[in-house]
Amino acid sequence: MNTEMYQTPMEVAVYQLHNFSISFFSSLLGGDVVSVKLDNSASGASVVAIDNKIEQAMDLVKNHLMYAVREEVEILKEQIRELVEKNSQLERENTLLKTLASPEQLEKFQSRLSPEEPAAESPQAPEAPGGSAV
Repeated sequence: MNTEMYQTPMEVAVYQLHNFSISFFSSLLGGDVVSVKLDNSASGASVVAIDNKIEQAMDLVKNHLMYAVREEVEILKEQIRELVEKNSQLERENTLLKTLASPEQLEKFQSRLSPEEPAAESPQAPEAPGGSAV
C-alpha cells in the first residue's frame, strides 16, 4: 500500500477503506481483486460503475464521520469552557478563604494536609479541597 501521498490519518483510512471496499465488492461479484483497477482503466464499465458507487459511499461515510467529529469537538469545547469557569470560581473562593482565615487556622489546615501530601512544603498555602471553608 502506498500511503506516502496522504497527509492525515483520515486520508490514509479513507484510502484503506477504498481498497477494502473494492476487494469486498469484487469478491461479492466473483471477480478477481487483481482485475479491479483503482485508476478506472479499460477493465470494463461495471468495474467503473462499482468504483463510482464505492467513491460515493466513501464520501458519505467521510461526511458523516466529519460531522460526528465536529459535533464531538463542540461538546468538548463547551465542557472545557465550563471547567475553566468552575476552576476560576474555585480559585477565587480559595483566595478569599485564605484571606479571611487567621494564621492559626491556616497552620492547622496545613498540618492536617501534611501527612497526606508530601508536596505541602511549597511556599504557597494548600488549596481547600472542593472549595470548602478553611
